[in-house]
Amino acid sequence: MLVVAALRWVDQRAPVDALTGEVHPDARVSGPSAADRAALEHALRLKETLGGRCLAVTVGPAEADEMLREALALGADEVLRVAGPDPAETVTEDGSETARLLLAALPERPDIVVCGDHSADRGTGSTPAFLAHRLGACQALGLIELGVVEGKLRALRRLDGGRRERLTFGTPAVCSVEPADTVPRRASLPATLAARAAEIPVAHGEELHVKAGVVRPYRPRPRALPSPEGAEPHQRVLALTGALVERTPPKVLRPGSPAEAAQALLDYLREHGYAE
Repeated sequence: MLVVAALRWVDQRAPVDALTGEVHPDARVSGPSAADRAALEHALRLKETLGGRCLAVTVGPAEADEMLREALALGADEVLRVAGPDPAETVTEDGSETARLLLAALPERPDIVVCGDHSADRGTGSTPAFLAHRLGACQALGLIELGVVEGKLRALRRLDGGRRERLTFGTPAVCSVEPADTVPRRASLPATLAARAAEIPVAHGEELHVKAGVVRPYRPRPRALPSPEGAEPHQRVLALTGALVERTPPKVLRPGSPAEAAQALLDYLREHGYAE
């Protein structure tokens, strides 16, 4: 059983140049967020309950070794750092490349991957979903509790409106956890001193480098509209806004099933030129 704690090394208080927008990370205040600390704690608990090994892995520069040494002191059996570019160069990365880097560097296929629900630098929470997709594993995201009951993973997820959802699932699985009430353990002094001298394995390779890119939202193609008629500005504004044009009254639909609701939405988008 291989339990992987996928950690994110980020600057907790990254200064940003107000003129250029350039990010200047500071290793002195960088490290795992509260969600990543909770992920490591859950991974260690699963290892103790199910047996096997716990591997802490991260994508980051050499300064991230201190975070991995802390994971060793807390009880991780192995650690691995994937050599990546400076975090300031990957602020726009959507999580898919991070997931690819993590899985490409792992020595074997993991049974369970535990991540924080979101990172402190972006907060999208998309990396766990990409990990599950690439692994072909089930995913349980946004968990506030995670444990083992009768050999199966049992989790509790927070829902809107103060509701909760109880999940039971097997392996392989990717789980993202919230800090919630999880109290991370503290390392003993002998373990901390031993971890300081530990050598951190690093995965290298040109194929593991992150390709930074800008994620842009989808924008529908613009439609050609005729020029407004009228000699006076007021008339042209009325023509542009369609204030004097008879409009189609809004229609309220009450579909009987989710499939009918989806079909009605697609028909509306095709009718107005937003979909083909």
